[in-house]
Amino acid sequence: MASIKIILKKKALADGSYPVCLRITKNRKTKYFKSIYNAFPEEWDNRSQSFNKRNSNHIQNNRLLLKFKDRAYKVYSQLEMEKEHFSLEDFEKAFRINENPTTNNFFYFWHELISEMINAGRTGNARSHDDSFNALKKFNGGTQLTFGEVNVALLSKYESYLRSKGGTDGGISVRMRNIRRVYNAAIERDLVAPEKYPFKKYRISKFKSRSTKLALDMDEINRIISFDISGHPSLVNSYNYFVFSFFTRGMNFADIMKLRWQDIDTDTIRYTRSKTKGNFRIKILPPVQKILDYYKTIQSDTKYVFPILKSDNQSPTQLEDAKKQALKVFNQRLKEIAVLCNIKKRLSSYVARHSFANCLKQKGVATDIISESLGHQNLAITQVYLKELDNSLLDKAAELLLKVS
Repeated sequence: MASIKIILKKKALADGSYPVCLRITKNRKTKYFKSIYNAFPEEWDNRSQSFNKRNSNHIQNNRLLLKFKDRAYKVYSQLEMEKEHFSLEDFEKAFRINENPTTNNFFYFWHELISEMINAGRTGNARSHDDSFNALKKFNGGTQLTFGEVNVALLSKYESYLRSKGGTDGGISVRMRNIRRVYNAAIERDLVAPEKYPFKKYRISKFKSRSTKLALDMDEINRIISFDISGHPSLVNSYNYFVFSFFTRGMNFADIMKLRWQDIDTDTIRYTRSKTKGNFRIKILPPVQKILDYYKTIQSDTKYVFPILKSDNQSPTQLEDAKKQALKVFNQRLKEIAVLCNIKKRLSSYVARHSFANCLKQKGVATDIISESLGHQNLAITQVYLKELDNSLLDKAAELLLKVS
């Protein structure tokens, strides 16, 4: 029989509290399952594996912890009846949320979804959801929240709260969309009745969440390409990443970061886009070849083309952290490049992708070709995308009014 206990993990959080976890040990191997709670040592009883009276809501919290532990015993007993030998991985699979309707707590389910995202390598989504989780938790004053309480009234109050804290339509939209994704997942897994769905009445579409896309024209792109970057060694990598992205159909920074030498043939780059999982085969143009030749001469000990990741075989979380830090530096350096090239627009990593599409549009390339080049799933996405990029034709049309007939 395994050992199943509710314990405080040893590593403290920033506020001095400790995560309350279920610990299961079998055949000298251990797995932890985080509950929705954190606890300070003075409000925790190790012997009874429960909150003591110093915890302001100890009776209700202990009831939920007991259900948490009972569920573990039931899953373990069921596995014993079904299999003579089973692993902790088998237990984890059975215990995870898709077979665990024992609680109606919205935050508990959300935390499990975030864990699933991390395990699946979707660390960017996990980070976004973790931010949204903490924001709603702060508004709610804790993690005591049922699915039934996530209704139109609560969402409206939460929206007002976010606006009072300086929230914009874009930021509020992200928070609400993540809550909606959690609710949809709960319905899919039969944890909550579809009739309770609050987003039939509470509309997220009212938020003007679409940010303005910035793009350079060919003149501005040529100013960057022709700029002598050799006198600015601290900007060389950022310059190369931007030019490389532009000439590889707007390759995303995450894909540039993870591009391997084995993805490159004599005249072709092959890679799978992280965001959409679409497969790309891109001809190597002379500016791209020049950049590849440069990094070939300073090749590091890793399998990657660019000196962003310092070692191979990093975990999804490590990759996400590395991307976040490198992207921050990249965007800072692009601002300096914009000044040096006398470009008034705000440069960022995504401007290279937008500029690629905008320049093809200015060259008269058909929208369906641009769509395929960008890897969009349908033409409508590209049409909206291009519509937002460049108002120069509209500006020129308006200027006709100034001409004397």
